Amino acid sequence: PCPYLADRMERKVFTELKGPHADQLNEALGRIGFRRSQTVAYRPSCVNCQACVSVRVVTSEFAPSRAQKRILKRNSDLIATECHPWATSEQFELLRDYLAKRHPEGGMTRMDEVDYADMVEHTPVSSYVIEYREPTDDGSTGRLVGACLTDRQGDGLSMIYSFYDPENEVRSGLGNYIILDHIRRAAEEGLPYVYLGYWVEGSARMQYKIRYRPLERLG
Repeated sequence: PCPYLADRMERKVFTELKGPHADQLNEALGRIGFRRSQTVAYRPSCVNCQACVSVRVVTSEFAPSRAQKRILKRNSDLIATECHPWATSEQFELLRDYLAKRHPEGGMTRMDEVDYADMVEHTPVSSYVIEYREPTDDGSTGRLVGACLTDRQGDGLSMIYSFYDPENEVRSGLGNYIILDHIRRAAEEGLPYVYLGYWVEGSARMQYKIRYRPLERLG
């Protein structure tokens, strides 16, 4: 069943990413609408449906809205660290809480710690995990409140999967902050795009992506 639109069935086309040119293959496929999951690149190939559209933010032209500026200010004290793609128990516990509160009916809720490690560590391309932690009283890194598995491509950052503390009332908008931080990082590195995956018109779960403009849709 389709996870985005009711009463529809999902079908995908995929290919394995392997060998010395896996990075180049992943980037080329990403530009034509593929996404990566572990060692596989895939894209929807559904019968009589083309609702899933690959989207990316143009970093050099992006200007945060007033609401986004408030989110940036509210979370500006967070300590973000780029980590090697290595899964930790702390990350998995945060993911499990996030899925239970935000996507209780999703297939990922059945993941155990080994499945999560496979998602993070089985990558043939340039990947890392960005951890977002609250500062302690002495300014050192404290509790983990957000994380994102990210691929670094030649033309941008591809956000593979992000998750965060779903009940942190003090830091509302954590998911949006993680996206905004990726846009900032890409712009500082001179990368023109941040890939957000698929946007599906008619799916409430996907509407947040249109807040990041200019947003290019693959046509």
